Amino acid sequence: MADSFERAIALTRVAEDEHRLVLPDGWQQGRGAFGGLVLGILMEAMGSREPDPARAARAFTGDLCGPALPKESRVRTRVLRRGNNQTNVAATLEQDGAVVAHATCLLAAPRKVSPPPRFVLEPPLRAPYESVEPMLSAPGLDFTQHYEYRVTAGHLLQGAPEALVTGWLRERIPLSRVTASSLIARLDAHWPALLAVETTPRPVATVSFMAEFLCDPSTLDPAAPLFYRARVVAEAAGYFVEMRELWNGDVPVALNQQSLAMVR
Repeated sequence: MADSFERAIALTRVAEDEHRLVLPDGWQQGRGAFGGLVLGILMEAMGSREPDPARAARAFTGDLCGPALPKESRVRTRVLRRGNNQTNVAATLEQDGAVVAHATCLLAAPRKVSPPPRFVLEPPLRAPYESVEPMLSAPGLDFTQHYEYRVTAGHLLQGAPEALVTGWLRERIPLSRVTASSLIARLDAHWPALLAVETTPRPVATVSFMAEFLCDPSTLDPAAPLFYRARVVAEAAGYFVEMRELWNGDVPVALNQQSLAMVR
């Protein structure tokens, strides 16, 4: 049964540098919670350490150290430095005294500079949202019940010729507002593009996650879908690198690079 992402990441502050929550059931990817939920929680906690609303999240890096189980959890945050132009924060999510995820974030206000050379990322081709049938939740991936997927390329285990996934994506229960935390979760909500070229299930785990935010999330319509595009760009020694994008029309919203491990 679909649950609200905002309710799932709700934190209780117990000290300036510490939050508590019970990681909810029903958001699993295998044994532990899906990475986007865990990393979104860390982003939420780190953002709470910045008092200046003009300093928005610009970059995020996270490591998933182990499975985050549906149980009592503690999030510790540390402001590494607050300078004239940017703030750097770190956070860990702990269960039973062990760190299961770690992240850092850079928050900064927009910089007033002369227009730089324009670097353009080519927008993806996309079918209209209404013309694409929604997908049911994926078997074995509990968290997919909380998202609406309208896949235009790269269906799960279809034996596609290219490790590419595209489609529309949004929460089944609309957000009250879009945040960096919810964008992190959307970036991680799809199956790895590698699984579009496979025909049988293969266990895969995200081990490292980097995101760049290219717009103010609060300007986005919380009920509207974003268009998603992901492709595998390299593979070596049982690890592969995937690049992911979220688009609002022809405007890129967020970019993501993930390192994933083939479990077997």
